[in-house]
Amino acid sequence: MLLVALGAGAAATQTAPGFSVSNMDRAANPCVDFYQYACGGWMVNHPIPPDQTSWGVFSELAENNRVILRGILEKASVDDPNRTPVEQKIGDFYAACMDQASIDKLGAAPLQPDLDRINAISSKSGILTALVRLHLIGVNALFNFSSGPDLKNSMLVIAQADQGGLGLPDRDYYFKDDAKSVELRKQYVEHVQKMLELLGEPLAKAGSDAQAAMLFETGLAKGSLELVARRDPDQTYHKLTVHELYSLNPAIDWPKYFQGVGAPPIADLNVAVPNFFRTVESMLVQTNLEDIKTYLRWQLVHSQAAFLAQPFVDEDFHFFRQILEGAQEIRPRWKRCVAAVDSDLGFALGQKYVEAAFGAEQKAYALKMVEEIEKALKNDIQTLSWMTPATKEQALIKLRAVANKIGYPERWRDYSSVKIVRGDALGNDQRATEFEIHRVLNKIGKPADRTEWLMTPPTVDAYYNATENNINFPAGILQPPFYDKRLDDAVNYGAIGAVVGHELTHGFDDQGRRFDPDGNLRDWWTPADAQEFEKRAECFVQEYSGFTPVDNVHLNGKLTLGENTADNGGVRLAFMALMDAVNGKARAKVDGLTPEQRFFLGWGQIWCQNVRPETARMLVQVDPHSPGRDRVNGVVSNMPEFQKAYVCKNGQPMVRETACRVW
Repeated sequence: MLLVALGAGAAATQTAPGFSVSNMDRAANPCVDFYQYACGGWMVNHPIPPDQTSWGVFSELAENNRVILRGILEKASVDDPNRTPVEQKIGDFYAACMDQASIDKLGAAPLQPDLDRINAISSKSGILTALVRLHLIGVNALFNFSSGPDLKNSMLVIAQADQGGLGLPDRDYYFKDDAKSVELRKQYVEHVQKMLELLGEPLAKAGSDAQAAMLFETGLAKGSLELVARRDPDQTYHKLTVHELYSLNPAIDWPKYFQGVGAPPIADLNVAVPNFFRTVESMLVQTNLEDIKTYLRWQLVHSQAAFLAQPFVDEDFHFFRQILEGAQEIRPRWKRCVAAVDSDLGFALGQKYVEAAFGAEQKAYALKMVEEIEKALKNDIQTLSWMTPATKEQALIKLRAVANKIGYPERWRDYSSVKIVRGDALGNDQRATEFEIHRVLNKIGKPADRTEWLMTPPTVDAYYNATENNINFPAGILQPPFYDKRLDDAVNYGAIGAVVGHELTHGFDDQGRRFDPDGNLRDWWTPADAQEFEKRAECFVQEYSGFTPVDNVHLNGKLTLGENTADNGGVRLAFMALMDAVNGKARAKVDGLTPEQRFFLGWGQIWCQNVRPETARMLVQVDPHSPGRDRVNGVVSNMPEFQKAYVCKNGQPMVRETACRVW
């Protein structure tokens, strides 16, 4: 499956964020730095909280939603016999997570059965039994195994095996040779050592074991496909028989593995990165058994740290949030526990969130906006000068086939089989994870369920699913400042309208355009039109590669191409829809600003943010989204409509000499 999301920094106040002229910096020239003009006031007045690595308008809304969820969970956690089954599940999970005293008393004991299983491995053939158990509780060891639509027959779900097994955010962290990267690897090994010490290993052994775990992960990283290459669906689609997989990696008894994880019978599967599985084979053959067991122990404690005693939580925070991302303080426990419930029982919690925070009015407005943006894209396709009639016809067929999902799923997920016990935080997480893994694997060989959601309702984000050709807007994002019924249409079109346009454009970006109306990986473009698309897309690659969000580190225009294409297309479509909506109507100024000016401010202000330099540096390496300033300025500098609205002149920074445009 190919999923592309809007993207945002994660996120105390109960005041919902909103559009405001007080967020602006009126002293800034919008034609020189529109982001500063739109967001300068907000950035001054919204420093990053010490428990956060970034803080933006997305974060504010996520925090507001989090407060709502906390209220739901605290009420549900009261041990009342009149609670509904949903309330019992989410309430007892939350209560167990919040019971830090009981968790601390247990220390590392909850991991002991799994540690014993790893320690008991006496030969390499015995690795499989431990690996199966680790995968069932969500431990990312050696590789990933899941299910998803067959990219060339998207109505059928097939098994999928993919690269995995790393502790650092991406393969390139293991190989970059600049001073910061070298130091980060040193700090990572120190972190692994400390976590192994917390498991009871003596200092000297923990030190050598940490080096062994790092060496093993580095070997896996060598066989992993880099992020930019993974954006090409042809590079991650290799449908093989089980026998062909076995020929790649005979070190693993694949039929026994499939049986162990509870997968249905498998005839063939997508092996996303065949070379990675050759690498796993080499690593298993060449690495001594004790070092493999060390690697598995490390992956176990790394994966489960959030539900262990405070020393594990603190050390995990120290490396991954403090060193890697720059956070100054750990998030309060209630925030971490709210996030855990959303992660493990998200569609039970989401059901209660929808009852509390999402109504028919928001859903109706979103549907209306989607219809208007789709109409704008239809007009855009029909009038494109660079596309031939043959490809236009196919593009319009795909557009008509796009399905729209607003707010929440048609059917709520049934968690009744998940055993949730007060006082067993780690066990609750493991049982919920195993439930989800079995649910996903049970889809293998069955028709795809296109009514299913891949984001929970409280999520402040949205996504386009290429293999299903649908756009999805959770209830969590259909709130101020994205949609605010108190404001004029111009601001709402610039905010939620641009979000809708962004997701719709993903269906026609450099990845989405590779999929047909049914979600199959199929080339429906004429060679000439494909060449014209690539030429225009390259303009975005060059433009965004010139941006430096932190120090002298440049964005990777190839990594961010899809999101930049969606931003530029989405804002243009939303502007077209607004102009159609206000055609012939009075165009009064509000706060001294025209509708066109307020539209662009609506776009700019949803991306107001402050980011710690450590996080900014990390995101440049791994995030396909450009940071807020570059998203905003990159788009408006390509739009004559913006330049007209703010009377910008040639030569000013927000007027690009060679403007980029695909859609």
